[in-house]
Amino acid sequence: MNKRRSESLREALEEMIAMGELAPGQHLDESELAARFGVSRTPIREALIQLDAEGIIQIRPRRGAVVAQASPARLVEMFEVMAELESMCARLAARRMDAADHLALQAAHRACQASRDARDPDEYYYRNEAFHRTLYAGSRNQFLIEEAERLHRRLRPYRRLQLRVRDRVATSYGEHEAIVQALLAGDAEQSARLARDHVLIQGQRFADLIASLPQR
Repeated sequence: MNKRRSESLREALEEMIAMGELAPGQHLDESELAARFGVSRTPIREALIQLDAEGIIQIRPRRGAVVAQASPARLVEMFEVMAELESMCARLAARRMDAADHLALQAAHRACQASRDARDPDEYYYRNEAFHRTLYAGSRNQFLIEEAERLHRRLRPYRRLQLRVRDRVATSYGEHEAIVQALLAGDAEQSARLARDHVLIQGQRFADLIASLPQR
């Protein structure tokens, strides 16, 4: 029961961080969080330890926990690794997805289209998450899936902020469309290249992300 409770709290805190309710650098007080969720400090502490292990927060000796924040250079490094993991997933998925996987991918893509058409970046964010999880699953490589999902979680706040940049949702959906077509065609190298480019943040796109951080 305690394990399930701490897992539930971890997910709730992770979501609050991803949605900007808890900002990078913000102090996390165990007593305040316990009162907010109506639980004792023990499951809160366990949830914070799990988030610390994932790199989403940092627990500092005698100073408590804070939401992790990344320097611009660190962000570039993380997105570079994420791009390669996505590329690897796409390459394997193009070779290993079956008809049922293709249907799941297309359904995830249609859900993204609906939220794009509704001009709802927060809803698109969730549908985008599902799309990428479907892509990872198609690789049929459990270790790779776990590593991709781990880094994806670490980058969630920043990936969400990107969707706030003007026209990024429409651009993201267009990139998804190209990836889907390459996967359905079984073109491993094209799928890998498109998936890599979809995640990499360079030039103006990176500048837009960095500029949004102080405001969020």
